[in-house]
Amino acid sequence: MRLTTIVFDITEKSGITADIKVIGVGGGGSNAINRMIANGLNGVEFWTVNTDAQSLELSQCQNRLQIGSKLTRGLGAGGNPQIGQKAAEESRDDLLAALDGADMVFITAGMGGGTGTGAVPIVAEIAREVGALTVGVVTRPFTFEGRRRHMQAEAGIAAVKEKVDTLIIIPNDKLLQVAEKRTSLQDAFHTADDVLRQGVQGISDIITIPGLINVDFADVKSVMSLAGSALMGIGIGSGEGRAVEAARMAISSPLLEASISGASGVIFNVTGGNDLTLHEVNEAAEVIFQAVDPESNIIFGAVIDDKMQGEVRITVIATGFDVARPQTLRMESVLRQVAAPLNPISPDEGPDIPEFLRPKFSTKKI
Repeated sequence: MRLTTIVFDITEKSGITADIKVIGVGGGGSNAINRMIANGLNGVEFWTVNTDAQSLELSQCQNRLQIGSKLTRGLGAGGNPQIGQKAAEESRDDLLAALDGADMVFITAGMGGGTGTGAVPIVAEIAREVGALTVGVVTRPFTFEGRRRHMQAEAGIAAVKEKVDTLIIIPNDKLLQVAEKRTSLQDAFHTADDVLRQGVQGISDIITIPGLINVDFADVKSVMSLAGSALMGIGIGSGEGRAVEAARMAISSPLLEASISGASGVIFNVTGGNDLTLHEVNEAAEVIFQAVDPESNIIFGAVIDDKMQGEVRITVIATGFDVARPQTLRMESVLRQVAAPLNPISPDEGPDIPEFLRPKFSTKKI
């Protein structure tokens, strides 16, 4: 049994914060942005990018960019990724202006359609040009969406992978494994959108929100820069041993298509209410440390969310499955500031994890 010693260094966080931009591309990306805004994701700048003018009008995002207006006349890409790519190329200067100054850029989209699949590689290329740490968070379509959409998604994922530092791929079919048979089609797509939101928020919160344990942007960059493919797992626990339960669920989540033991870097975020204790965070960390390679670079943070009273949620991002491991890697966790709650969130916004996902999370063990 491997013993892990976690050392906390109490320091003041500097007043300089990273400029983080979240770009939702196409219909799926726009829906994910709307969910992030509704759930009170703080400390980031949102942009919605689309070829469909009508869809942009319905967006909750203040920063809206219509691309390819000459090519598509605001009517969308018609499910053709080539149109999406050309639209982004037509609006390259506008995209460059939107991304300028960013330290980190999240690009989120549902792959398989026209705008998201075709435009995301161009957006990622521009983000890298401005010097930003570039992270793609995309979904692979449900099988029932058809073979053509699936093939377009795979081609788009391959293109995006060449342009980003880290690509987190969320397989929508995995959501069906934990969904009840009576789950509606609309709820299935809403769940996929919400998982995109959690992928972004799980990383951005530990950088931007003053919490129980915070990490610097440089720490996150050390794990995600040029990291290649990444996977995400989510777990939630309640009652006695809730943190350990959530950690075990996260590392055995259906969303993980491979064991995190093969990852060269791991970021995990522990979120709980004001009753979250440092001991619980330590217990969760120990579960994850024991599941990964001892040489992995592990970064973790903990934040306080008032609506999580009685529950603990853990998001795990495992990176670097296809990147050669450097000879020297570090494992660290740093206590930066005292606990501070998130901005108040209205009670009607609902839980982060839909109800039909919870039964699976509450019973799965490793």
